[in-house]
Amino acid sequence: MDIATAEQAALQLTVVVASNREGRFAPVVADWFLARAREHEGFAIEVLDLAETDLPTALSHHPSPAVQAQLAVVSPKLAGADAFVVITPEYNHSFPAALKSLIDWHFAPWQAKPVGFVSYGGISGGLRAVEQLRQVFAELHAVTVRDTVSFQHVHGLFDEDGRHREPSQADAAVKKMLDQVAWWARALRQAKAVRPYAG
Repeated sequence: MDIATAEQAALQLTVVVASNREGRFAPVVADWFLARAREHEGFAIEVLDLAETDLPTALSHHPSPAVQAQLAVVSPKLAGADAFVVITPEYNHSFPAALKSLIDWHFAPWQAKPVGFVSYGGISGGLRAVEQLRQVFAELHAVTVRDTVSFQHVHGLFDEDGRHREPSQADAAVKKMLDQVAWWARALRQAKAVRPYAG
């Protein structure tokens, strides 16, 4: 991709929905976020819902045919992305095992790309999961943006139709985070059009 194309083409944003637990609250948060992300100019959005994948936690240099089939679905969504937003709960002061499996099965697709976070949980709003993910993504040469969207005591924030009860602050947080993701995604894509990343 040349510089002119890199500047003008829509940014490919892959949204990773990290929870795969039965009875999860993730679809409510994801639907809310995606409605706002689709209003943000310049993104073409793809969703990767980890409840629809089954990557094992044990890595292998020679994955089984079943794992290869899973990777054939998942890997292109990561490789084709210019940027990521991870929607994650906090489990036991950390992030879900399914998300760690997804991360660990891939290396190059994360490099020199920005990652934003939408987190949710109890009193911490999932921020302890995000802080751990920042360390993991730094090891993968990804750039995590500073501002996040987090929901404390998430079950009380949305009505039965999935609408945020007091959306103004959360809407502003989403816009700020996506603005940062877009800036980094465009800057890094242009830089890679001039010179491959030295990972």
